[in-house]
Amino acid sequence: MTVALRYAARTDVGLVRSNNQDSGFAGSHLLLVADGMGGHAGGDVASSIVVGHLARLDSEAPGSDLIAALETAILEANQAILRRARDEPVLAGLGTTVTALLRAEGRFALAHIGDSRAYLLREGETTLVTKDHTFVQRLMDEGRLTAEEAERHPQRSVVMRVLGDVDADPELDLSLRPARTGDRWMLCSDGLSGLVSLETIDRTLQEIEDPDQCAAELVQLALRGGGSDNITCVIADVVDLDALPRGAEAPSTAPLIVGSAARNRNQPTAAAGPAAKAAALTRTSPAEPPYSDEDFDEEEPPRRSIWPAIMTIGLLGAVIIGGLWAAYAWSQQQYYVGADGANVAIFKGLPQDLGPISLSEPVERTDITVASLPTVTRQQVASTIAADDLPGARSIVERLRSQVPQPLPTASPSPAATESASPSDPASTAPASPAAPSESPSTGQ
Repeated sequence: MTVALRYAARTDVGLVRSNNQDSGFAGSHLLLVADGMGGHAGGDVASSIVVGHLARLDSEAPGSDLIAALETAILEANQAILRRARDEPVLAGLGTTVTALLRAEGRFALAHIGDSRAYLLREGETTLVTKDHTFVQRLMDEGRLTAEEAERHPQRSVVMRVLGDVDADPELDLSLRPARTGDRWMLCSDGLSGLVSLETIDRTLQEIEDPDQCAAELVQLALRGGGSDNITCVIADVVDLDALPRGAEAPSTAPLIVGSAARNRNQPTAAAGPAAKAAALTRTSPAEPPYSDEDFDEEEPPRRSIWPAIMTIGLLGAVIIGGLWAAYAWSQQQYYVGADGANVAIFKGLPQDLGPISLSEPVERTDITVASLPTVTRQQVASTIAADDLPGARSIVERLRSQVPQPLPTASPSPAATESASPSDPASTAPASPAAPSESPSTGQ
């Protein structure tokens, strides 16, 4: 049996983000999704670095020890991300998730870190193969949160493991899996899995046979669900070259790169959301060519009333203004936690500007300084942390406050000790330092 892949890759910037920080790769031996984080000028760089370091495996896949080859390439990418952040301070805080499959013959090596996901459709059932490295997943593992509660938790986007973390070495989930004929693999960023249920993913993977059409439909489902993040999807079908019927579609051969690692990374979304519809109303049709003299008799043509045109323009203006007002009203019901100068604050609105107009404003400033937070948590605040409502934002603030190192307490001597102690021989105390947390959270975008 000779195994090959028939694959596709799709991405979309979404309906809220201004740039695409996801990167995706699909080739005959390598499948990869990386979701970058670290602000406007960071996440896209981090995910692109990962694609750049791992893409060579698509043509140089080792025949043995697949796991070691994939792990080495990812660790090298991590070092490259750290060097880039050190050499360019403006990129400090960049990081990325990675979910990758490397194939050789009839085996896959799977590597995973972060909250991007790998799903497997086998024999009519789709299962989630990877496990999210998130704060919410940890609560679920400890039995403190149900799956239903996790879907609505305000901190569901807080990632505990990423590449680019200066405070911890990457801890990858690694495994070796068979590449069975008839299997369909789907890798995606949380911009898709966070908005499309497992039941819908399973139905779509089973109903749409063509990988490209299936990936396109899954991206559209995420857009219809709100498109609050970048959306990237890679699909690959495992086929047996020796058993392909005559006339069947041949396996894919040309590598596909999408997202921030691609040349067309800034390609706008094709979704016809409210903003796109409003923009369509403002487009003008090409002007008709002017009339020539021979089109008329010598008599003066009848004058046309301008009122219908004025009424049409007024109606279009009312529709546009109404759409913009509805969008603004919706934005003012959104909350997030971010940096207001040197301190952490709760904002109402969206974390972006529309030209000179800011779409958010601070509603509650805290006494927590950004500089007092752990490094990865500072990255999270710089990238902003979305909240469902104001109470949810306050809950996030309290979590951040718990991560601020507390000053060492100063012992106050008891009256008896004061009387017995000699002025020249003072007593001293040495309080124990609080244990540092084993992992620092960061937020995926």
